[in-house]
Amino acid sequence: MAEISKKKGTVLHIVTPFIVAAIAAGTAAAVLVKPSDKIKVYLNVAFMDDLKTDPEDASSGLIIRDNEIKEDHAGETSDTGDFIRPKYGEMYAVIKSDSLSLDVPVYWGSDVDLFERGACQSTGSVLAGDNGNSVISAHEDTFFAELNKFKVGDTVVINTNYGYFTYKVKELISFTKDTNKYVVPFKDNRLTLYTCKKNVLGRSDERIGVICELTEKKFYVGTEGGKAE
Repeated sequence: MAEISKKKGTVLHIVTPFIVAAIAAGTAAAVLVKPSDKIKVYLNVAFMDDLKTDPEDASSGLIIRDNEIKEDHAGETSDTGDFIRPKYGEMYAVIKSDSLSLDVPVYWGSDVDLFERGACQSTGSVLAGDNGNSVISAHEDTFFAELNKFKVGDTVVINTNYGYFTYKVKELISFTKDTNKYVVPFKDNRLTLYTCKKNVLGRSDERIGVICELTEKKFYVGTEGGKAE
């Protein structure tokens, strides 16, 4: 019995340093998580934007481009045309609705700084006017604070530098942060707008928004560098 106990003690003595080292390594890894990574995790939880991508050159940091979007185009338009894909961090559109006095810049990508400037579109969703689901969100109680006041049939217009596109509110939606059925790709031409529902007691797990159907496409004829001439 003494010999068995001695062997067990020897094994424990040998294994213990490895166990301690593994625990220490795990703790160090958790501490070394970059703040930017924590922010990305928060955005995924808060806005369910699993479709977004990172900037082209993450090492260079976020580059924000505040473009001037032509909203009163008086030139020739066409029902067909080319889309101009923006770069990450670029303001590529303005979303408007007279029903709510809505007039909000839209940035391509999801980032803390971008959410402070306007609404953000998931880079995994389609460009405004294209076939599929254009997903645009905003922080709680900011640019989309009155989305729940939309009514079915209200009009929403998105102006870009390649054209403008008219949508009609089809459905008001409410869902939890664990539900992604509204932000996934679809085959029909739709626009999905949403934000976190305000909660005075803390962060809300509920989202409110609208689904809009595309009713009119107008591409600018004769553009240069993505801007109407």
